[in-house]
Amino acid sequence: MVIEEVREVQQKSLTYEKAGVSIDAGEELVRKIKPIVRKTFNERVLTDIGGFGGLFDGRFPDMKFPVLVSSTDGVGTKIKIAIETRRHDTIGQDLVNHCVNDILVCGARPLFFLDYFATGKLEVYVAQSVIGGLAKACEENGCALIGGETAEMPGIYLGEDYDLAGTIVGVADRDRMFRRENVAEGDVLIGLPSTGLHTNGYSLARKALLARYTLNSPQAALGGETIGDALLKVHRSYLRPVQHLLEQFDPGTDIHALSHITGGGIVGNTSRVVPNGLTLNIDWKAWSRPPIFRLIQESGNISEEEMRRAFNLGIGLIMLVPADRADAIEHALNAFGEASVRIGNVIRS
Repeated sequence: MVIEEVREVQQKSLTYEKAGVSIDAGEELVRKIKPIVRKTFNERVLTDIGGFGGLFDGRFPDMKFPVLVSSTDGVGTKIKIAIETRRHDTIGQDLVNHCVNDILVCGARPLFFLDYFATGKLEVYVAQSVIGGLAKACEENGCALIGGETAEMPGIYLGEDYDLAGTIVGVADRDRMFRRENVAEGDVLIGLPSTGLHTNGYSLARKALLARYTLNSPQAALGGETIGDALLKVHRSYLRPVQHLLEQFDPGTDIHALSHITGGGIVGNTSRVVPNGLTLNIDWKAWSRPPIFRLIQESGNISEEEMRRAFNLGIGLIMLVPADRADAIEHALNAFGEASVRIGNVIRS
């Protein structure tokens, strides 16, 4: 009897595949994404995909004092919208653009990006779509997708669930970085529009909206757009308009600071670049909010205070500039084709 049991165990010997991890699927994914990722490479990338580490030329002869700036982030529960609508090609763009903006407000331009994609069961087409979005945004931002990790973790992630995170590294010249101490009383807040929620507030938005609607239901309040379409609008990058300004204006003198509006809203994020003794005076009626925010607020009976804390409300980036430079900066943005609106100023607290 014991011998028969041993033989039965031997016949049912485990493999990594039977344990839920497919090495073949991982290798197939690498083959498929190599040409996509290579499009993001430039002359500073010194290695190919598949090595133990990404190599990048660290010389910056055009800078007097180069400072490396890094940031790590994810896209939160916006991933649930991508999974439920089976649209995976934009979530990677969200992640890259979010990270680009985070180092941009320090005065840095992106150099390279690394991603982490984790799932319970690796579906090659899903991972390829996600990484394709990463590569697209990297290419648009002049950033090399230099490496990453794809992890298949059965028992941690269930069903079609996956998670996505990334790290960006950029560089800034120390003398041309935005500094909190430059912000002064009277500075004007110039806001640049968001494309919607970007990557924050999705747990609240899902709770409010999906109790009443489905993701594929068109809404008159959204101009006939579906809720899924509105929620999946890509988190935009502000790199190009800011770079355009920096060709004409001096950080520190003409532009004191920048704020990327993520979790915590306009006040929570912009307060991070305001010195002690000063505070923000926001004119909440200065701009028209995208309709998705009103639909969220009404669907969930959410207070105005909570809306301001959880969402960007249509403003994705804020510039803090001296009052006597505001007109010139707005004119330069307009000439570049970038909309802007004055949403308040800095006052004594």
